[in-house]
Amino acid sequence: MKTMWMLLFWVLPLVALSYIGWHIWCLLPLRTLWKTIVIAVMVGAFLLTFANFSRSTDSMPMPVAVWCYQIANSSLIILLYLFILFLVLDLGRLVRLVPRTLLYNNWATTCGIVIVMTGLFVYGYLHYKHKYREELHLTTEKPIAKPIKLVMLSDLHLGYHNRREELHRWIDFINEENPDAVLIAGDIIDGSIRPLKEQQMYEEFRRLNAPVYACLGNHEYYSGEPDAQKFYHQAGIHLLQDSATVFKDICIIGRDDRTNRHRKSLGKIMTQANSQLSTLNSQLYTILLDHQPYHLEQAEKQNIDFQFSGHTHHGQVWPISWITEAIYECAFGSHQRGNTRYYVSSGIGLWGGKFRIGTRSEYVVVTISKK
Repeated sequence: MKTMWMLLFWVLPLVALSYIGWHIWCLLPLRTLWKTIVIAVMVGAFLLTFANFSRSTDSMPMPVAVWCYQIANSSLIILLYLFILFLVLDLGRLVRLVPRTLLYNNWATTCGIVIVMTGLFVYGYLHYKHKYREELHLTTEKPIAKPIKLVMLSDLHLGYHNRREELHRWIDFINEENPDAVLIAGDIIDGSIRPLKEQQMYEEFRRLNAPVYACLGNHEYYSGEPDAQKFYHQAGIHLLQDSATVFKDICIIGRDDRTNRHRKSLGKIMTQANSQLSTLNSQLYTILLDHQPYHLEQAEKQNIDFQFSGHTHHGQVWPISWITEAIYECAFGSHQRGNTRYYVSSGIGLWGGKFRIGTRSEYVVVTISKK
């Protein structure tokens, strides 16, 4: 698994970088010096990703760390689309639809690629800034005294890119809904706790006009679980880590992230919850927060009414969305197994470059009422 991870995240991008670099070198109608500068900038932006993954950004001045993060991680997505573009052009050459002269020392092609890429990523950024409101109405035979309104979200990825001013805007969205409670399915923190501490982001969560319940995601473990727990406490977030609680007429269960190989089974969590919470019984509507949507059959087996997950980002950009759809039983949206309903969110935030192409950023408004 580790070898596969290294191949996916480092070897393949380096091969792609070489392929793109060769094409740019052939395409640019510039002197050798200027070609070298362009290639060096491209390679340098990619190499900055090593600083992000090694957490070297934590020792940089904050403005430098922010730029380092955004340039490096944005470059990965830009390189992906350059790779696709040049691959399409090469295939066009093979079938003789694209003349060779278009790819060698050609200003027209160079300007065309710049315009297309600029337009694509301006769209991707603006599309990310727009937050979609997904609405679900869930009915049940179980006793619900009056309709319960919940706002659910996942994958905030607060850090060097999604900063306090962005979180402030999201909190305003949530408060406008006037929910009874807010449920977060993990990955509140991106990778480093430092920007959350320095910007005192916990204060924004305290502006919420409803109680907040959340489980951990894999990125809380990357940032350091003890630090994540401390931040949750400062923010007034009720952390459900392999535990359950009762809110009004519903039972909310939070699973620890599967990054923790010693997390409890869902069956054990339910058994312990039944013994600890005297009000928990088969008559309560149950909601499961589980960050990564693997093994959906487990919730069905435990007769969970509704499971909310995130993690996938729905690939964040096309065509990575196709990969997530191949990996997960449900990579995005509503799903059902037996009597158990599911919703896998593409997340309100994202990791890395702030682009959404072929996917969306969202929050989910859920109303539960008696049938």
